[in-house]
Amino acid sequence: MQLIDAFELPELTGWIEILILTAMMYAVFRVFKGTRGSAILSGLILLFLILLAVTSLSNLDVLNWLLSKLMLYISLAVVVIFQPEIRRVLAQLGRQPWRNSGMSSQMNLVEPVMQAVLILSKRKIGALIAIEREIGTRAIQDTGTRMHSKVSAELLATIFFPHTPLHDGGVIISGESICAAGCLFPLSQKEEQSKLGTRHRAAIGITEETDAIVVVVSEETGAISIAYNGKIRRGLEPDRLRRMLSSMLRRERTGLARFREKILAGEALLSDTALMGMNETNDES
Repeated sequence: MQLIDAFELPELTGWIEILILTAMMYAVFRVFKGTRGSAILSGLILLFLILLAVTSLSNLDVLNWLLSKLMLYISLAVVVIFQPEIRRVLAQLGRQPWRNSGMSSQMNLVEPVMQAVLILSKRKIGALIAIEREIGTRAIQDTGTRMHSKVSAELLATIFFPHTPLHDGGVIISGESICAAGCLFPLSQKEEQSKLGTRHRAAIGITEETDAIVVVVSEETGAISIAYNGKIRRGLEPDRLRRMLSSMLRRERTGLARFREKILAGEALLSDTALMGMNETNDES
């Protein structure tokens, strides 16, 4: 009874704070689950709790004070270690899927991409085609060769033909044109994806950081896969791939994405800048 009396139950606000902290910790562990950083995070937390308990129970006040001061540096270390995971979460938060009205889709890309993929799959030529959506991929485009060419099945198939300068890399389609080829996509760091080939890991990697849609053709088997939102569907039949592409590319993009394209094309005027806020407000309503 004395031990029970020594603890006071929290009030309503205390329970609310406990629930919020529990939800936050659960969300953090869920984000890092399956990544290479999950073991590091678990080790850091376990080591810190053990040291804190030992110093508190042993009345080692100096070491306990030192650990409390080291919390800031530990937080900075966590940011550095888990930079890819944090970047992926922030990118997902920036997608704003609720704002998707009134702007053009990319349905006209389905057929040329399908034709190119079928040609490459039949000849077992590896391919990696990313279709940019809301989140920009300029940093990844800079790793390749800029093109600004109209999307066509013949051009896509030619780019990935073996022994050509741009075949070893990925193609990025922005809007209705091929904006870059021979790009280096970031590789997925998830442990469950480590058994996949480099091309498939690259497809998953770019979809972890952006909302791009990526079509992959295996060089070994000619199998066709599609990646989106950090997940991949492998071994798709042509009809299944066409339905998935049509469904994904039918989703309309926001006015912000269209305005970014105009800026990149050098067509944005001062009047467009002034009216963008009004257009975005109307889109939300």
